[in-house]
Amino acid sequence: QVQLVESGGGLVQAGGSLRLSCAASESIFSFNAMGWYRQAPGKQRELVALMLNSGTTTYADSVKGRFTISRDIAKKSVYLQMNSLKSEDTAVYYCAARLIGRGLYDWGQGTQVTVSS
Repeated sequence: QVQLVESGGGLVQAGGSLRLSCAASESIFSFNAMGWYRQAPGKQRELVALMLNSGTTTYADSVKGRFTISRDIAKKSVYLQMNSLKSEDTAVYYCAARLIGRGLYDWGQGTQVTVSS
């Protein structure tokens, strides 16, 4: 069972920044994809940012230019740097990782991000 532990959420004013961290129990190279999803109240979970094993990244249009996904191989961690935060970024953010050979993602417990306007 893959363990993903998120940290770094909190309350921030609009225009501020937060950095989310996700520590995995497996080597990052065990996954063909790792990334971040979010779910706002009353809305479906949506992709925020994804990094493939190759290092290729993809972002939701709503966060392009403001959010950056990165990883630290030695720490088995992936990060989400969020700048210029907006009230519409308020959501529970989930770390997700897909093991090579599996079609499904494993999920972290989620971390709340609240942006006050």
